[in-house]
Amino acid sequence: MIIFLDFEASSLGKHGFPIEVGWVAEDGAGESHPIRPAPGWVEWSAEAEGIHGISRDRLLRDGTPFDAVARRMMETLTNHDLYASAPSWDGKWLSTLLRAAGLPWHALRLRASDEAQRDAVLAVLERGGVPIGARATSSTASSSPPAGPRSRRHPRTARSRTRAGS
Repeated sequence: MIIFLDFEASSLGKHGFPIEVGWVAEDGAGESHPIRPAPGWVEWSAEAEGIHGISRDRLLRDGTPFDAVARRMMETLTNHDLYASAPSWDGKWLSTLLRAAGLPWHALRLRASDEAQRDAVLAVLERGGVPIGARATSSTASSSPPAGPRSRRHPRTARSRTRAGS
């Protein structure tokens, strides 16, 4: 089953830690768990708190113990296809959580959400009889760029944005 998950974190610093995890499966079932910090998890960013709105005091008071969350993730998410919109960050938080609980940090693997989107589109096309890798025919292909917002950009602006990484 396909499952999408997301973490919130105390900070994006080297010693940041996961403070909440949530997931939803393709059948609509999902869970969310605020995570009570493990001993030694102390790095906190007021800026991050301003974004996610979760205070450290709330986690200490109402959070689920970190090891219980890790065990729940293992029992619920093992043997499923796991996706995250930011798999490098979410993978970091997942690894931090599993290691703190003494569980194998590599037991759950994340893939990028855009891979699930691509796979879903390809499956729909294939069910519709469009062969994977089909190319546009000469009657539909054009040497000019497609009409749309990108084609109206000034070429220099588009190049500048590409260099800047956006």
